[in-house]
Amino acid sequence: MESLEFKLVEPDISLSDFVYCFSSLQNLSQQQDVVIIPNGKIDLNFSINDKGDFQIALLGLETEPKYTSHQISSFCAVSFNPIAVEYIFNQSVAQIINSGKVLPNDFWDIAIEDLNDFEKFCSKISQKISSLLPKEIDERKLNLFKLIFESNGEITIKELSEKISWSPRQINRYFNHQFGLSLKAYCKILRFQASLPHINKGELYPQLNFTDQSHFIKEIKQFSGVSPKELHKNENDRFLQFLVYKQS
Repeated sequence: MESLEFKLVEPDISLSDFVYCFSSLQNLSQQQDVVIIPNGKIDLNFSINDKGDFQIALLGLETEPKYTSHQISSFCAVSFNPIAVEYIFNQSVAQIINSGKVLPNDFWDIAIEDLNDFEKFCSKISQKISSLLPKEIDERKLNLFKLIFESNGEITIKELSEKISWSPRQINRYFNHQFGLSLKAYCKILRFQASLPHINKGELYPQLNFTDQSHFIKEIKQFSGVSPKELHKNENDRFLQFLVYKQS
């Protein structure tokens, strides 16, 4: 059985406000009981199934683990920071939280053949995204996400409001309208994600601002479906996001 082949590329700095990374995964159909866990990103997924069918899908934010035994054999994906929803896609993803929607097979002029060469895929789609970059961006929103990411979600809405001169009510309205969840719920996802490198190393106790050990375990279970100990074991490479740590 062929092993999973995973690749990850960071975007050019000119795209970094909007794009988190590009990724590629081959031989996925041989993987059983795959678990997708929340990462706080919006994914544009270009996939091929076992029958050779090509599909493009936009995936909303995840707030819970998703269990799948899909028949996708390989994919290339772009993980976007949430701000891209408004400025690159010009739409809300609130309606597809914990789900997604299929896009036309010629979306952004990416064809099935483009998935054969990951480097060329990254180059082609980077050019497309560059052509869509807005001329003007609301600085409050840029600063909002910068502060959230830098703090791993460990910043209060009051502090954010004061730093970017945007009321808590407006911030939450923005999050609910664009992404389908509150700022507080989104920050919990970021804190969970920031815990994964520690769990990967076997540090099965809070490294971030959790109230106590039981609170830590509860939130890890909420987003992964398992305890920190079981998540660390990652039997049969069920949790695909841990491939990032294998590569590094």
